[in-house]
Amino acid sequence: MTQKYKNARSNEYAASSDFCRIYVEQMGSLYLLSLLLTSNPQMAERCFLSAFDECVSNNSVFKGRAHLWARRSIIFHSIRLLCPRPNDENESNQTSSSPLNEKAPGKIPGKIPAEMLAYPHFARIVGLNSFERFVFIMSALEKYSDQECSLLLSCFRRDVINARTSAIRHLADVVIATETQPEREVIVFAGVKHADR
Repeated sequence: MTQKYKNARSNEYAASSDFCRIYVEQMGSLYLLSLLLTSNPQMAERCFLSAFDECVSNNSVFKGRAHLWARRSIIFHSIRLLCPRPNDENESNQTSSSPLNEKAPGKIPGKIPAEMLAYPHFARIVGLNSFERFVFIMSALEKYSDQECSLLLSCFRRDVINARTSAIRHLADVVIATETQPEREVIVFAGVKHADR
């Protein structure tokens, strides 16, 4: 395959059929992203379907970036649906007030979807307040820059940095409180890169 042919293919636009294939092949991963962001199965389904509809009607995304656009669409629609804001006083952090911190190892906060209960790490992420959850997922898991996060969430970069730090602290505190995982797993789970020992 010549370089000219590769360049031509990379400049092709994704068709509806490309997005359909991506959504079928990556359905589990895309729905999980939607569920983690919304923390509600009905809202996750709504977000998933809205993002799918937008993707299949979009004709301005390069084929080579279609899978990234599918994930980005899930994030866009989740933000539109929930409008997460920093310092939302109407929403307490479920993780910090959860039974996990009340010497009840292994318990998960009460408002966690049933689908998450079998996956404690996911359940702990869903237990974060919405702004911290969005920032943690977007920056630590999806690798968005602080600038991208602040633009998408309509907030300051310092809000993103503070929310990510707070989310990592909450997640690490919960894992440490359960005393079921070694320190190395706590660091990996918190999204902090470290050198192999």
